Amino acid sequence: MSEPPLAPSVDVLVRLRERLLALLVLLHWRARAPLARELHRLRPGVASLLGHALAALLSTGCASLPPPDGERPRSTALEAVGHTRLAQVARASAVDADPALSGFRLLADGDQALDARIALARRAQVSLDIQYYLVAADATGRRFLRELRDAAARGVRVRLLVDDLYANDSRRLLAGLAAQANVEVRLFNPLPQRDGGVGTRVALSMHEFERINRRMHNKLFIADGSLAVIGGRNIADDYFKRGEPSNFIDMDVLCSGPVVGGFEALFDRFWNSEQVWPVQALLPEGGAAAFAHALRGLGGDPPVAPLDRFGYRPVADELDAGRLTQHFAPARLFADGPEKAATEGRPAPEAFALEGALQAMREARSQVLVATPYLVPGERGLALMRRARAKGLRVIVMTNGLAATDEPLVHWGYARYRAEMVSLGVELHELSPALGRPAAAAPGESASSMGRLHAKLAVIDGRRLLVGSMNMDRRSMRANTELGLLIDSPALAVEVTQTLQRDRDVGSYRLRPAAHDAGSVEWVAREAGREVVHPREPGVGWAQRLRLGVMSLFVAEELL
Repeated sequence: MSEPPLAPSVDVLVRLRERLLALLVLLHWRARAPLARELHRLRPGVASLLGHALAALLSTGCASLPPPDGERPRSTALEAVGHTRLAQVARASAVDADPALSGFRLLADGDQALDARIALARRAQVSLDIQYYLVAADATGRRFLRELRDAAARGVRVRLLVDDLYANDSRRLLAGLAAQANVEVRLFNPLPQRDGGVGTRVALSMHEFERINRRMHNKLFIADGSLAVIGGRNIADDYFKRGEPSNFIDMDVLCSGPVVGGFEALFDRFWNSEQVWPVQALLPEGGAAAFAHALRGLGGDPPVAPLDRFGYRPVADELDAGRLTQHFAPARLFADGPEKAATEGRPAPEAFALEGALQAMREARSQVLVATPYLVPGERGLALMRRARAKGLRVIVMTNGLAATDEPLVHWGYARYRAEMVSLGVELHELSPALGRPAAAAPGESASSMGRLHAKLAVIDGRRLLVGSMNMDRRSMRANTELGLLIDSPALAVEVTQTLQRDRDVGSYRLRPAAHDAGSVEWVAREAGREVVHPREPGVGWAQRLRLGVMSLFVAEELL
């Protein structure tokens, strides 16, 4: 290997700038750590990180993936599941329903959503097929993996598929789980650089940026091919109201019936795709003893409220009683395939998930209510809003305010469109951590915890519900694989609308055109029983606005 030149060429410096800016965006991805926390973690080694990136560009050697450890053995969903307890509960729950319909129950509360996953894992008898963007190494992640280990010890076949971007944080846990009998763990679209934190790994994998920019954002949990959970939650403390100082406001759906077969077919497509690698080829360390040691000290089960916000008992209790409370309705699955992550010599991938969601909104006749944590509408999104308003549709949008978001650069991209959205008559609301905090905490939740919107929802005409993993932004359209459901259920639509109405009324600012500044907006809230108007974005200082304004000049909108 020849030594790099002492003075890099202009072309090399341009490529360095582009890749370091891409690194900034990659560190901004939708995960449990907001950028401020990620930079705090990386701050002692920022100079080292930039040096690594420069060295990777100037040297002739680049990180590369090791060859797979033998063939990727194909496997598919097990069909002999009708005898299982979960299948029997699913049938009993649907005894009075049309067999063509699927069953759904919302999991809005963090304690109930975690209880549902634990309950399904403990009662599975044949198979668990699980797919997540993030499985953290915190208490929730370790408890989740312990349940999978215990299920495998009972003879349940466990297949776990995790996106690789943040998997290194949990590498020993994942490798330890993969060492158990009846368990197989695979990683989606792995980064060439295998060692170090996420910043270092991304920096030293920039020579494959077009590929590693594409991530698996799906969230899917299937038990015995009979019951499934989908939605917006990853597996980490702050998705189940057990994080500090912030937690995500999210939504999942427990599903049964014909739609589960579609989930299984989708999981098999990902599991057997060329974008997936066996964990043993990438994470060689790990073993049963080390895994058991990592799971010590978890304690008993997290507390669960006796009733959720809709008055339903915990899923574990209903499973033991032999029947679930569900709404039965027709549903359509919108999902991207694993090939969306392929880039070499192929045309741009189709975004089936988000395109399906947008088409459902285009078909609205009276009203569209959208909740999305990350919103960058672009000109195409604005055109969709103009057409909706021209048809006389009421359009209500809820998203995070800058003080609430964990993605300030994405928020800055959204802010470019804010005034025009309001001028079109879009009812725009921004969630604020300063408004609507509960006086009492839910089980396992700190009363001081700050809420951040993470749910991805839309209610169309008061009867159709969109729920899944996709955000209303360019990443969900172009880069990430996503999964969503369109459920034609007025009952579910009412439950979601009531939930969002509460957050909108007491926890968000309503935006309106500024009274004395054309082309600007102002923020309106009810505080202490009276209307308060803020001419500037609340909870954000001038220094942060300046810093984000400068940073946004260097980041292309299509990367947000």
